[in-house]
Amino acid sequence: MASDTVFVRAMRADDLDAVLAIQLACYGAGFVEDGELIARRLGAAPHTGWVAEHEGGVRAYLAGYPSVAGKLTPLHGEFEVAAQADSLYLHDLAVHPGASGLGLGPRLVRHAWAHAMQAGWRHSTLVSVQSSVGFWQRQGYEAARPAGPEQQARLATYPGESVYMIRRLG
Repeated sequence: MASDTVFVRAMRADDLDAVLAIQLACYGAGFVEDGELIARRLGAAPHTGWVAEHEGGVRAYLAGYPSVAGKLTPLHGEFEVAAQADSLYLHDLAVHPGASGLGLGPRLVRHAWAHAMQAGWRHSTLVSVQSSVGFWQRQGYEAARPAGPEQQARLATYPGESVYMIRRLG
């Protein structure tokens, strides 16, 4: 695949149907988050959500927000955008199974890192779910402990094995 056939751009409200369709194709029922919540998150953090288009359609997306290292969003929780951010929290990365193998996930992640570094944020953080630790380790993330009991409780809202991870940027 030639890299110029993929276009990464900011997520828009009119992408929500495609985002929901990708989510349904990728996740078990316990992970699917409703469109109203995703729309509120996009409104709270409009500059840290992206989609990857391929062959005329949205095939992958990444939703994140400005945060602080050690803090995370519970599953189905609202984005709590930090006024004094030091991290880009990546809440949701999904690639439609029909676009598997095109490198869309890593491409979206690199795009997000560039945005974060331009903003002066020192870290990127996330919660790895659905056996994705290996993918995130290949992107340079390492397992870490969330900051305190409240954040540990938030981590526990994710079904199955969930791992808080961090990567230093720059």
